[in-house]
Amino acid sequence: MKRHILSNAILLSLAFPTFADDGDIHDVTILGTSDIHGHFMAWDYAADKLNTRGSLSQIATKVGEIRKEQSNIILVDAGDTIQGNFVETFKDEPVDPMMLGFNHMKYDVWVLGNHEFDFGLKTLNRAVTQFKGQSLGGNIKNKNGNPFLPGYTILERGGIKIGVIGMDTPMTEVFAQGTNRLEGVTFTNPTLEVKKIVKEIDDQVDAIVLVAHMGIENENDIADTGVTDIANANPELDAIVAGHMHTRIDKAVVNGVIITEPDKYGRALSRIDLQFEERDGTFTLVNKDSFTYKIKGIDSDENMDELYQPYHKQLREMANRPVAQLTGVDLVPENEIRGIPQVHVQDTGISALYQEASFFYAPKANVIALQIDNDNAELGVGPIKAKDIAYNYQYAGGEITVYQMTGKELRTYMEWSAGYFNSVQPGDVTYSFNPERRASKYSTNDFFAGVTYTIDLTQPAGTRITNLAFADGTPVTDQTEIRIGMNSYRMGHLTKKGGVLEGESFPVLFDTEAEYGEEAGTIRNMTIKYLKEEKNGQYEGKTQQRWALSGLESRYNEQREIVKSLINDETISIPTSDDGRYTNIASINVKELMFKSDEAKQTAITTREKKLAQATEQESKQIKREITLIEALN
Repeated sequence: MKRHILSNAILLSLAFPTFADDGDIHDVTILGTSDIHGHFMAWDYAADKLNTRGSLSQIATKVGEIRKEQSNIILVDAGDTIQGNFVETFKDEPVDPMMLGFNHMKYDVWVLGNHEFDFGLKTLNRAVTQFKGQSLGGNIKNKNGNPFLPGYTILERGGIKIGVIGMDTPMTEVFAQGTNRLEGVTFTNPTLEVKKIVKEIDDQVDAIVLVAHMGIENENDIADTGVTDIANANPELDAIVAGHMHTRIDKAVVNGVIITEPDKYGRALSRIDLQFEERDGTFTLVNKDSFTYKIKGIDSDENMDELYQPYHKQLREMANRPVAQLTGVDLVPENEIRGIPQVHVQDTGISALYQEASFFYAPKANVIALQIDNDNAELGVGPIKAKDIAYNYQYAGGEITVYQMTGKELRTYMEWSAGYFNSVQPGDVTYSFNPERRASKYSTNDFFAGVTYTIDLTQPAGTRITNLAFADGTPVTDQTEIRIGMNSYRMGHLTKKGGVLEGESFPVLFDTEAEYGEEAGTIRNMTIKYLKEEKNGQYEGKTQQRWALSGLESRYNEQREIVKSLINDETISIPTSDDGRYTNIASINVKELMFKSDEAKQTAITTREKKLAQATEQESKQIKREITLIEALN
């Protein structure tokens, strides 16, 4: 079949299409989801709360509306489906809940993500078998080198043939290092695999769409791990539904290929519209566009909710199981400054709890490292329920693997973690986070137990860890033997290409999943067991002082209190990213905002007011913040 690759000029002029008088126009719409992570209903099972920001059930409502308007629909998903929000509770049950919903919604294509492999091939194969559409994974190979799944499928809508290619991130192999999750399955270069498939199907289809569990950019600067590289190498592609990076992208254009990504947890639905002109039975692609629907607040589909009621009931009962009684102090102090998560800037009892349990069940470790990946972590004095353990440590698959390394290598790891923070400048009155690290898919601010240390933020990244010693006061030197317990996913991140420990291989001394089982060996379940069996359902929260940040100058303490008050009463806000998703990406600095005379003060205000007319929205926020601070500080 004759295919036509759109020029950028045509691609970007969708609002003003021109067609020949005798050509009939036909539309095909691709609807795409990704990274739903078990959010089948509008409910957060870790918090046991209604959450209408997104879910498969709400997406079903939107898809149903679109199907009434448009007949030529192809519904696809880009992976990371069967893990998250406690859906893995049912991994050994006869029916996979996510495939139940996919089949009800009549998904056409499901592309595997890296988390599809978290529970081994038995669980994955159950899902693949139950899915009534076509599962794809063109760069996934069996032990013998044969394809694990097909790399593409050709779907026909109204006589128009669409080739849909599916690829998973090759980083899956890196993430699974040190585990047996892949059971011999390997991953090949997706860019090259797409090129092979394009060559095979190009003359059989009218358009080619790639559905990839990969972000738009390369991951950790590793070539061919982002769809930009694929688009640049394969201009024959017409559109891409991306995933994996938990980002919402309406439309990006790379090498003439349009790219969209539908966020995470069912919070968005991507839409790609392809317009074809028909002449003498031949379809030519003449226009294309993409955007996303925000799902927040959309009503759930009643039939989907009814379908999921048994699972919903069971998960809520599990979430509310009593585990222990907390006495003493809250495990997470209240945020001192609104918008700056206390769990990131102060040692807390919540990290101590998970680390305490990890030490108990991984006795070979003399250091434990983990992160709290929830900015809104909270656990106050009173009952502790199962949902509290999951809410505050959200990585369901996180285990403790004990690796042997040196004190020098531990320090390298800790310095990388300390890079989560911005350097403190003279006049700063708040600590803040590195914008790039803040925007990472998962938290990269790790906490270390078994040692005490200070993070000196007056120093540049890489030289911040001071006073590093074991809990008994023994200094940690470069030659000290370290047996560090941490999850294998993080170790894979550190040792992969571009990681701070790139190429290193550390002996594995212990693995809680291997020792206790895949479920029982997770940090979540070990913590629950520890509280129930070892602490007899009673746990005393204590103030923690194992690590601390340093760098803010005491001479600005008075100004800091003023700034804190202004933020907490919402007179001003802390700096955020342009899209508002990431908070506290810059410190508030008062050095240039204090004046010795009213005249100097007024000049500073007037100068800033003049800039407002030409300022961007983000610049305007900063200017108004500075004006308010000048008035309050002088």
